Formats: sequence, structure tokens, C-alpha cells
Amino acid sequence: MDTIASFFSFITTPVAWVIVQFHKLYGAIFGPDTGWAWGLSIVSLVILIRICLIPLFVKQIKATRGMQTLQPEMKKIQERYKNDKQRQSEEMMKLYKETGTNPLSSCLPILAQSPFFFALYHVLNSIASNETVGDVIDKSLLASAQKAHIFGAPLAAKFMDSAEKVASLDATLLNVRIVTAVMIIMMSLSQFFTQRQLMTRNVDMTVKTPFMQQQKMLMYVFPVMFAVFGINFPVGVLVYWLTTNVWTMGQQMFVIRQNPTPGSKAQGAYLERLQARLTRASGGKMRKGERNIVKAIVAKGRDRNDTERKFINGLSKVGLVAQADGLVVKSDSAVAVAEDGDDSAGTAKRQQPKRQSKSQRQSGGAQAGAKSDEVEKTSLVKSEDEPQDSAPKAKPAGAKPGSGNQSGTGTGGRSKAKSGQRKGQQRPKHPSKK
Repeated sequence: MDTIASFFSFITTPVAWVIVQFHKLYGAIFGPDTGWAWGLSIVSLVILIRICLIPLFVKQIKATRGMQTLQPEMKKIQERYKNDKQRQSEEMMKLYKETGTNPLSSCLPILAQSPFFFALYHVLNSIASNETVGDVIDKSLLASAQKAHIFGAPLAAKFMDSAEKVASLDATLLNVRIVTAVMIIMMSLSQFFTQRQLMTRNVDMTVKTPFMQQQKMLMYVFPVMFAVFGINFPVGVLVYWLTTNVWTMGQQMFVIRQNPTPGSKAQGAYLERLQARLTRASGGKMRKGERNIVKAIVAKGRDRNDTERKFINGLSKVGLVAQADGLVVKSDSAVAVAEDGDDSAGTAKRQQPKRQSKSQRQSGGAQAGAKSDEVEKTSLVKSEDEPQDSAPKAKPAGAKPGSGNQSGTGTGGRSKAKSGQRKGQQRPKHPSKK
């Protein structure tokens, strides 16, 4: 670790200078030799560094989401060229180039702050070794830093230090180990919670890829790594790393709440809040981030996920419509219906017939049959009540007697039977009786 810290010694002097400037500010409030003055100086250093790294953090978010979007395509490439690793790598690089995605972008914040981390480690190690840091931390500041304790543990003390070394820093070994153990546990838990909220709330659950399995593995690996390396970190470095973990956790919570990943649980919660606010205000003003999210949802069209479709349908139910520019306004059809006194505002859906049971269908069929019998009886009664013709119609010229259709009395159009014959259809005679 000392070799690595010395490798980043080019940034040690700037880091020491920033700590000294913050120490002057807090020393005037809490006293120059107190742990509050030196501890808050380290915390302020972390905040300053993380503010400067916000642009890299934004790139990290975009890169992570880009990698999540590319997971289905990457899986296809792996399956297609599973026997040709070289061709698989070439196709992967081609895919990254076409989409403008860089896998290393997700590691940029960690890589960018690593020089500051090792520089701080080198400064604290110099304090523990009673060595000055250039012209920035001279002997007077060195003596002040050695006297500073955080909850009874010196800034330069480590969990694995011997009792003699801890005694030289005016502290007890038990006190140092209790403080460092608590800080290591808090550091590991904050890292675990940060990774867990990323996996459970801000990941598209509709895509099951090896990338998700890898992220789940890192959720347990990183806290273990922090616990293993933490026992060799000075108290000041533990303060630095715990502060940066808490900052990362809060920053990620803000991003997940305000700009969630499409298809994630966080997106569903965000769209529910946005829909409720737009419903209360009947549209109205929207923030730039909200407009960008709605604009992206509208542009997807039929490619929207279930959460996004639910959001669009929910707006339609209350007479609102999302436009292509991201604004949500009242729809003209809803306004017209509302003026006519219809509270549905264009939200009436097509009514589907209710499904009937077997007994209901049978009883319905019996009722329909009874109704048809009544209709038939009514028609027969009406035909009997009709007035009869006063005289038979004249036969057409040339017609044979007894042929043709003649209207008989009381039959209303039936042909008269011949004399000596029974009415109705005649059965044919058997050939032997002719």
C-alpha cells in the first residue's frame, strides 16, 4: 500500500494543502488540535472531490443504462459466436462503437477519485510516521494532527496496529479497535445498501442477462472487500471512505427517484407520482427532467413497457394527453364532452357482455322459445281475424276447371280440393292396385 501511495505522491501536496485550508476554518471554531477540526477537514475534502466528479457520475449513469440496454444484443452475439471468441470480441467492440457505449465509463468515478484516496492515505501515513508532507504540513501541524482523536481513536491509527504504536499516539488499543471496527461495518453496509438499491429498484427486470447476475455478485463482493482492506486503513482514511460511500448512496437515491431506469420499479413509482400531480393540476407546468421523460415515452410508441402504457392510459382516463414535446395538456375531445355535461371525459370503454352461467343460458333459451310460441300464436290469431274476400277472383282465360290457385272461403289462398277427394296430400297408389 505504501508503494501505491508513493506512486500517487504527485497529488499528495495539493491534497495536503486542501486539508490544511479546511483545518484553518474548522480550527477557529472547534480548536486546532481537536478531532472535529481534522475530521471535518477530511469530510470537506471528500465533498469537494465528489462535487468535481459529478460530470463523471452522470457519464457513469448513462454508461450503465447503455450497458443494460445492450444486454439482449450482447447475449445474441455470445450465443451466435460462442465457439469463436475472437469474432465474439470483434462483434462486441463493433456494437459498442455503433451505440457509442463505453464499458469503462461505469468505473470512471472510482478511477478518478483513486489518486485522491491514495494521496490522503500517504498524508495520514506520514502523520503516523512523524514525517512532514513537503512545506504544507510542517512540524507544528504534524504535532496537532497527532493529537487529534475521533471518538478516542487517533487519525493515523489502524485496526492492526500494535499496542506500543497506539500508545505512542496517546490512545488505547481497545478503543482504537472498537472505533475502527464500527467504521468498517458502517462502510461495508453503506456499500451494500448502495448496490442493493441499484439492483432492486433501478434495474429493468424484464431483461434477464448475465450482466444482472454479475451485478448481484458485486453486491456481496464489494462489502467483503471493504471489510478486508479496511482493517489496514488509518482512521482518517476510514472517515474518507465512509463519507464517500454515504455521498454515493444519497446521490444514487436522488437519481433513482428523479430519473429512473425504464422498466424498473423506480420508474413505476416515479410515473405514479407524476400522474397524480398532473391529475390534480390538470396538466400545467412541468420541470425539464419530467418533460424529457414524458417526451421519451411518447416517442417510443408501441415499444412502451407496461408501466409506461399504464401512465399514458391513466392520463387519458382523466382527459389529459401527452404531447410529442413532453407537455401534458387537456385533450380537445375530453373538453368537448365535459362541456356537454359528461363526466367521463371521453374515457368510456367498450362494454363487454357479462359471461352467463349454464343455468342462465338454459333459462334464457326457454324464455326465448316461449316468446317465439307467443309470437306464432299471435300471428295465427291475426290471420284468422283478417277480413275474407267478398268474391272469388276471376279465373284467367284458358284456365282448366279445377286447376290453378284459387282463393277459397276461409282458407285465404289455399287451393280447393277436387270433389270426392280428401283434403291434404294424397298418398301414391301401389302399382299392383292400379
